[in-house]
Amino acid sequence: MKIVELVIDELDENSGIDAISLVENPAIEENFLALSKNKEYKFAEVDAEKRLLMGAILVPNKPIYRKDGDTEYYIYFTKDTVRKASELYLSNGNQNNSTYEHFEKINGVSLVESWIVENKEQDKTALYGMDLPLGSWVGSVKVYNDEIWNEYVKTGLVKGFSIEGYFADKAERPKEKTKDELSQEIEAGKKLLKIKQDLVRYTFETYNDYPQSASNNAKKAIKYKKENNIKCGTRVGWTRARQLAEKKNISRDTIARMASFKRHQQNKDVPYGEGCGGIMWDAWGGASGINWAISKLKSIDK
Repeated sequence: MKIVELVIDELDENSGIDAISLVENPAIEENFLALSKNKEYKFAEVDAEKRLLMGAILVPNKPIYRKDGDTEYYIYFTKDTVRKASELYLSNGNQNNSTYEHFEKINGVSLVESWIVENKEQDKTALYGMDLPLGSWVGSVKVYNDEIWNEYVKTGLVKGFSIEGYFADKAERPKEKTKDELSQEIEAGKKLLKIKQDLVRYTFETYNDYPQSASNNAKKAIKYKKENNIKCGTRVGWTRARQLAEKKNISRDTIARMASFKRHQQNKDVPYGEGCGGIMWDAWGGASGINWAISKLKSIDK
């Protein structure tokens, strides 16, 4: 049966242990770990009056049975991973995160002591007859919750600690990059940045070298609109006319819209007083302005 080493993925902010669960039997669930299968690692009732429970939270190099669908295998943690997990749990402020049987979130249960077994004979666990391997993560949990203490701990419904968290399969975790690979990524990043900078310049560069006749056509259309209060055109069209009349710079996108106005050429000869075709054609610069836009757009994109 396959044996998988689980590790903390330091690039994943969710990696590590989220909560400690009070359990009676092991719980095997999808997407997170539920340990404490071995009864030799039950917690000890350290002080009934103070409601302190001590026990192993995570034991290194011990195969733990897992089943995901039809796939069965074992997982284990090295001493280094156990230590990292214990440090992350506290540094992330998770000491008050507790559940019952990995199902029900409970309040009033806090991890108040946490340490790694470094000397079996001199470790605090030896005082309570607990024989744990070196590198084990041990903790003392204080139960402030009356219901949890009286109905779960004192009745024996919970007998050990179990963890809930997310870890990576070491075999599937991306390998660390070599110096050459990192250098290549840096160079690629510089090139990408240059492309983005060029794109910004390309996107925001503006132009006003359109013919004076295009500006004059726009002025003529605006003058007629004001004097006759006509309702032709859209706000966009008259905005374009004002830009051209005032000889303002226009962007590549605006030039593209001017070029696309060529499709209305069949209406360009409609007299101002008889319809909207002629006046809106001039508002967009007339033939000189639109032909300039078509040529300019090709030049820019080339």
